[in-house]
Parts: sequence; structure tokens; C-alpha cells
Amino acid sequence: ASYGPNPICKGCLSCSKDNGCIRCQHKLFFFLRREGMRQYGECLHSCPSGYYGLRTPDMNRCSRCRIENCDSCFSRDFCTKCKTGFYSHRGRCFRGCPPGFAALEELMECVEGCEVGQWSEWGTCSRNNRTCGFKWGLETRTRQIVKKPAKDTIPCPTIAESRRCKMAMRHCPGGKHRRRPAKTKEKEKKKKKKNLMERAQKQHSIFLATDKTNQ
Repeated sequence: ASYGPNPICKGCLSCSKDNGCIRCQHKLFFFLRREGMRQYGECLHSCPSGYYGLRTPDMNRCSRCRIENCDSCFSRDFCTKCKTGFYSHRGRCFRGCPPGFAALEELMECVEGCEVGQWSEWGTCSRNNRTCGFKWGLETRTRQIVKKPAKDTIPCPTIAESRRCKMAMRHCPGGKHRRRPAKTKEKEKKKKKKNLMERAQKQHSIFLATDKTNQ
């Protein structure tokens, strides 16, 4: 078909040389394009990015999506595709998913994540399964998984954590000090014997030197 000197009139029922399409054919959408101070009408099969098709008895129109960071929408208040870098969630666009939801990177959507319960109280401070005999130990708290994530690839938050703590009893009842390992006792015994031998040799050397002087 020939559209005369104004190709922009393609699909129009009525067209203006200065303003482009004024009325579109029944199945097409009327889109008002703006370029600087100028605006003109076009008749399109589908609306451009950031707009959605609104059908009315009078004339189908392209209406702007009113959702922030939306690339294409189903209606004024429901986004079907967000701009690059944003996640889609219940018709809205987010930089990061809301609490309780996890990001599905391949689809750039927020899906139900792993839901966990409240933390328990901190447990008893212990070390090597003992609650005495040391100055410092570890105490642990846990929480349960209330709801598993929709996808197996979505990790759950930490359900157990530990921290350093000071024991209530440094020394165990029935003993002044905690029992030292046999290897440590043997090592100290050898060290003590060595010190006694060195002292004996030193005293013997002093005695010999004194005796020689007296002669």
C-alpha cells in the first residue's frame, strides 16, 4: 500500500501531516510519540517498552506503565518484565528481594525462600564436653527450618551459630586444678631432674675451684 508523502500514516484511519495518526484501525494501538517539543501519533500492533495496550470501545491506546523500573506491564499497576538489574515480584520491581523471598537469577524473579524460626537461648558454656576445668569455652544456639524453599538451589540461612564464652567454674569440684596430661607431667619431671643435675655440677665446680685455691 502507498501512504503518500507521510509514511507515518501507516495504519491510520485519519492522519495529519503535522501530527501523524489521529485515529487508528480497529486492531491497532494508538501511541503518542514525543520527540523534544514535537509529538505525533502512530498506529502500532503492540505498544513499546514501558507501555501496555489498553483496549476501549472508542480506540485502543498505549498507556504508560506507572510502576517504577518496569520494562513492560500487563496493566497500569502490574509489571510483567522489569528493567535490567531489577527483580520482578508480585507485579513490582526490586533491586533486592523482600524478606522471606530469594532471587532466582535465571528469571530475575523473587520466589519463596527458606523460612526459619526464632533463635533458641544460648546453650551451656562448655569445652571438650565439659562445663568446668577451663577458663574459656563455646556456647551454641540453634533455630529450626519452618518452610523449605521452592527451589533446591536456594540456600537456607544459618541454623546454628557459636560464640566464645567464659565458664562459670574454672576448676572442677573435687580437684584444685584440672588434671594435666601424662605427657606434660613426664616432661616437667625430666626438666626438674635436668635442673638439679646442672645445679649439682655447678656446685661441684665451685668446690673444686675453692679447694685448689686453698692448696
